[in-house]
Amino acid sequence: MKVVILAGGLGTRLAEETALRPKPMVEIGGKPILWHIMKIYSTYGFNEFVICLGYRGYMIKEYFANYSLHNSDVTIDTLGNEVKVHQRRAEPWEVTLVDTGSSSGTGGRLRRVREYLNGERFCFTYGDAVSNLNIPAVVDLHRAEKSMVTVTAIQPTSKYGILSFDGPRVTDFREKPPEVGSWINGGFFVVSPEAIDYIESDETHWEHAPLTQLVKEGSVTAYQHGGFWQCMDTLRDKRLLEELWSTREAPWKIWEDGDLERGLG
Repeated sequence: MKVVILAGGLGTRLAEETALRPKPMVEIGGKPILWHIMKIYSTYGFNEFVICLGYRGYMIKEYFANYSLHNSDVTIDTLGNEVKVHQRRAEPWEVTLVDTGSSSGTGGRLRRVREYLNGERFCFTYGDAVSNLNIPAVVDLHRAEKSMVTVTAIQPTSKYGILSFDGPRVTDFREKPPEVGSWINGGFFVVSPEAIDYIESDETHWEHAPLTQLVKEGSVTAYQHGGFWQCMDTLRDKRLLEELWSTREAPWKIWEDGDLERGLG
């Protein structure tokens, strides 16, 4: 099953970083968040990726074209114009990079990569969120329910502390708890190929007309994920993810160090 990742938006709410690079290339712990997302999928054996490019997409192409250089020690002979790679490390990934337009909607981008999906079910997610989601469980639900789309539903954390009262007295204070009862789209979809027929044009946003119509037809199921999920919309979000990574206990790091790396040099 292939994995489609949206990586073409402008990321305007993270302008401090995205003025110079596409949002999926913003780094957490020295690695692009796109790499973190791919590692999550790869841990479960999903190693074929289709990346939807747009804004500054050439930077993502350069990253993967020189992947072993980014991840290995090298000796460069400037006179002989030769590069020797030492202990080359690389995941067993097949990455297809597709220019899906500079201003396409999320649905339009998906529509443009249809030819690379071979008419099969596929995973589909955004290039700016990480999670400790059990992805095979989402796939199993999708197959069991025979739905067109399965979306991962998550409960966001409140941005504010919650107070409870008995008269004027405070009886409970919870610092930034989950918003009980509120479930939102957390991405990490599993999609049947027929769902792409609901996308009309490049301007179509996946979250608007296509999903709305599919829900009306009873063709969408939700996998309720109660574990960790965090997007990177703002600089504050980036700093939070950096802090979690620096503890060496980042919840989305479900792989072991050295997993899926091959010594090829």
